[in-house]
Amino acid sequence: DAGNSISEYYENYRTNKAKSGRKPIVLPNDELEYIKEKVSLGWTPDTIIGRNEKYISCSMRTLYRIFKRSNVLDVTLLPMKGKRHPNGYVERRGKAGRLSRDLSERHQDYPNYHNEFGHLEADTIQGKKHHGAVMTLVERKSKVVIILNTRHKTDKAIFEKLDALLSVTPKGL
Repeated sequence: DAGNSISEYYENYRTNKAKSGRKPIVLPNDELEYIKEKVSLGWTPDTIIGRNEKYISCSMRTLYRIFKRSNVLDVTLLPMKGKRHPNGYVERRGKAGRLSRDLSERHQDYPNYHNEFGHLEADTIQGKKHHGAVMTLVERKSKVVIILNTRHKTDKAIFEKLDALLSVTPKGL
């Protein structure tokens, strides 16, 4: 087809692209009716698949996807209404070692925080499988980075390294 124009090639590409990929799973009517009945009783897709009372021709995750994209099965009829977490859910990952001071209080205590030299921002980085740790100190104004090998991420190891650093740092700095 050497005589075709670019627009004809592109249209042909779009037609073929639309036909590619996995076709959406369509459940038989008897399975859909069973699912609707169980959802009206308050069951979730995990329960419907897990109880195995009737054969459903898809997995639990696929059934959740069908609820999300379908106009036949309404996700808002599910107990959690399609939300990932229940109401009142609090994320607890990555919250270890939280200090009681809030960052919003920083400007009250140090109004020239961004313009003054000497404000250090600290962070700890843990090694693979929690073996070893390093502590980084970044001076906010000059962006100077100080890296301390603390070996452990315990408060004792970190305070020892900080004390050692600050004891050799000139007072006026």
